[in-house]
This record gives sequence, C-alpha cells and structure tokens, in this order.
Amino acid sequence: MAEMQPQDHHAYMRYALGLARKSPPKPTNFCVGAVIVDQSTNTILADGYTLELDGNTHAEQCCLLKLAQQHGVAEEQLKDVLPPHLALYTTVEPCSKRLSGNLPCAERILRLAGVIDVVYVGVMEPKEFVQENTGRAALEKAGVRFEHVAGMEDAILKVAKAGHSS
Repeated sequence: MAEMQPQDHHAYMRYALGLARKSPPKPTNFCVGAVIVDQSTNTILADGYTLELDGNTHAEQCCLLKLAQQHGVAEEQLKDVLPPHLALYTTVEPCSKRLSGNLPCAERILRLAGVIDVVYVGVMEPKEFVQENTGRAALEKAGVRFEHVAGMEDAILKVAKAGHSS
C-alpha cells in the first residue's frame, strides 16, 4: 500500500473502495469498505469490508471487531483503549438499522464518540433496504463530524450494488 498523505480524503476513500471490491456480491447487502485512521499519526488502525468476518458483518463492524481483537477487549470497551482523534472512512453511510438484528453500525460508532471525531462517507445509504437512515443525525448530535468525500459516487455505487438485480 502506498503511503497516504494526512487528510488525503480521496486516497483513503479509494483504499476503502478497494476493500469494498473484496465483498462478496449479494442481493441483500451493499458491498462496503471501511478504514479507521489515527489522524494524529496518519496510521491505519483497522480496515474491513462487508462480509469479511463470519456472520452478516458490515464493513465498519469488521473494523471495530478487528480492533477489539487486537487490543484483547470486547468491542464495547474499545473507547477505553483507543487513542483520540480517529477518523472512519466508509464508502457508504453507516447503517442506522439492521434488518438482520445485528447492532447498527451508527450505534457502534456512537459508542466511540469522543474517540472517532469524524466519519467520511463516499455516498449516503441508498434506499433499497432502509428508507430513512438516521445515523448521520445521531452521530452529529453526539459531536461526531460527518463529511461527504465527493467525486467517487458512481464508482462506489457500482461496487456497492454488485449482486443486485437492478
């Protein structure tokens, strides 16, 4: 992996898109890639993609589960062991509802409010599965910035919807 410059949001989003391409295409999921970056050191702490880990896992969930494993803690305890000033890059807006019954990604990120300062997204969640994603509002209310990285929408949606019929 080429070294990315601090705050090069497009480079991190391209990296996340490369991860999304590893997601197995399914009609019931979006293929998403996510990266957690320590903004203080410009270091990638974890990355993930949809269905990378066992279960019906989302990209953000995979990042957090990997971090928990690295630190030997439960996911719920990550706030106690992670450095501050983290950024999450995700190709698609974190979900606010899981039809599978799993904890939504926005709620997982909310646990880390104050550690994750900002969420960068490539596209807002398409309405195929959940008509109204309320995650952005909840994150912003908790003090987590939410920023759109423009210019890659077509490529992200093409990958995200792989396996969908339309």
